[in-house]
Amino acid sequence: MRRGIAATALVASLALAATACGGGDDSGSDSSGPVTLTWWDTSNATNEAPTYQALVKEFEAANKDIKVKYVNVPFDQAQNKFDTAAGSKGAPDILRSEVGWTPAFAKKGFFLPLDGTEALADQAKFQPSLIEQAKYEDKVYGVPFTTDTLAFVYNKDLFKKAGVEAPKTWDDLKKAAATIKAKTGVDGYWGSTQAYYAQTFLYGEGTDTVDADAKKITVNGAEAKKGYGTWLSLFDGKGLHKADTTADAYAHIQEAFVNGKVASIMQGPWEITNFYKGSAFKDKANLGIATVPAGSAGKAGAPTGGHNLSVYAGSDEAHQKAALKFVNFMTSAKAQETIALKNNTLPTRDDAYTAEVKADPGIAGYQGVLAAAQPRPALPEYSSLWGPLDAELLKIAGGKVSLDKGLSTAETSIAKLVPDFTK
Repeated sequence: MRRGIAATALVASLALAATACGGGDDSGSDSSGPVTLTWWDTSNATNEAPTYQALVKEFEAANKDIKVKYVNVPFDQAQNKFDTAAGSKGAPDILRSEVGWTPAFAKKGFFLPLDGTEALADQAKFQPSLIEQAKYEDKVYGVPFTTDTLAFVYNKDLFKKAGVEAPKTWDDLKKAAATIKAKTGVDGYWGSTQAYYAQTFLYGEGTDTVDADAKKITVNGAEAKKGYGTWLSLFDGKGLHKADTTADAYAHIQEAFVNGKVASIMQGPWEITNFYKGSAFKDKANLGIATVPAGSAGKAGAPTGGHNLSVYAGSDEAHQKAALKFVNFMTSAKAQETIALKNNTLPTRDDAYTAEVKADPGIAGYQGVLAAAQPRPALPEYSSLWGPLDAELLKIAGGKVSLDKGLSTAETSIAKLVPDFTK
């Protein structure tokens, strides 16, 4: 039997899967013993994983008939590893699935639809946009576990010394950066060449990489060119740091910001813990967090990211039932609060934003910008579209190709990923 079964409902799936092997572990096949689940977690092994491992032990203590085999899989390897394992023996019962992976694996029939199951018993408690992002063909295939977006983060002390405020538009940022440089000697802003970070410039012009509803590639359209033009302009000017096109650019930008060598960057909440480790933010209150500046269309926003917990559709009935219970536990308000306090990540449900959680200025600040975050379209190929753009934007920022040439090349590559889309 093919293990990556395409289930249309839980009952049907469980009935079909009853003849299959358990997902990723043969333990628990004896009905008289505990069921052993395998969970592939893709979080940071140092900063985040210990919290999840502690919650696993808490779950096991409350559910003596279920054991959880915790496996930390490097994020950059997990998508391909699961894709391979889902078609053969060895797939985990639960995957911490990046939001872009969820519809792609659902399309292949690797994930169990969760509508009406124990895993989604508290569906109304989660932010609606995150539930929508976990859907494929109107069914939910993941429970929101952590969420994130990009914000304009800045050094309040440097901004105060320069007498400037958090910018509302990119033009405001250029003026502020020049003033900061003149009055403090520090660059005002350092941008990234990565496509995920450049996405906010498209939103600022009211466009996207593709129009999923119209099935049209828009990355080379007039609005996109205008957005990317603004992005490119922020690498050249007084107080604007030149583009870093090295392999270690991310680390260079982060190190400069946390140690007060640049006044502002765009960054996500996954770096909150590391912000506080830098010399510039020993006083957590010095960390400023604002919505990313708006584009010429007057729109401001950044992509919504994060992870879901998804259940493998090829596991047998006992493993799937246990997995649904585990997912419900890990995404409960109590667990979400614990994760937020320990890992400085953003909860996916409103009732987990307790007073204690919001006492952290980083979490409170990012919660405030979530309203402007833009969910990704329910397009299985969407996340893969950033691959061609990563390559071309790096060349554009490094002066290797023109903006027009780079976007044209990216458009051609994207067309191969979504062959039924028009240009």
